[in-house]
Amino acid sequence: MDKAVGVLALQGAYQKHIDMLHALGVPAHTVRQPHELDDCFALIIPGGESTTISLLIQKNGLYKPIKAFAENHPVMGVCAGMIMMATEVDDDRVTPLGLIPFKALRNHYGRQVHSFTTDIELDFDSKGPAFPAIFIRAPGVDKLSDDVQTLARNNNNDEAVIISKGHHLALSFHPELTDDTRIHAYWLSHFSSS
Repeated sequence: MDKAVGVLALQGAYQKHIDMLHALGVPAHTVRQPHELDDCFALIIPGGESTTISLLIQKNGLYKPIKAFAENHPVMGVCAGMIMMATEVDDDRVTPLGLIPFKALRNHYGRQVHSFTTDIELDFDSKGPAFPAIFIRAPGVDKLSDDVQTLARNNNNDEAVIISKGHHLALSFHPELTDDTRIHAYWLSHFSSS
């Protein structure tokens, strides 16, 4: 079996990421058990409910395997996935993976009824059109380490909404709910080669 991008499929809209990867011509499959990481060259932790995802990662014995995988492979965290990638979370029910040094603020942008879409500029595609960022119960970024790069900001409040360190990428919003593949393509090209 050829290596693929794994998409953590414990909860949330993981199928949308698989569809986007297939649109880019990239093989992808779900990950629910530790051994399924063996067939992956990268991993996406999708959105969903961060306390539930954290609980299921522990229940399925994935916590240590994902941390070990992330030492040598790219990981992208989206919304709840971003929360899981933090070193600190403002909710004791979440046990973060500690992949990027920052504090995640759960539901920073409000509850489900406060969901919104706003155009953001992507630092890695400054000549391209604005990206239609969809925020759904989105996390905020706090206590960002100096060695973490900010790749996009919310134009309304100048807060970081895409951050990266090493070959990892974390986003507050949901790129998989758009038809715009630029963020997934950037991560795959830039981070898989780092």
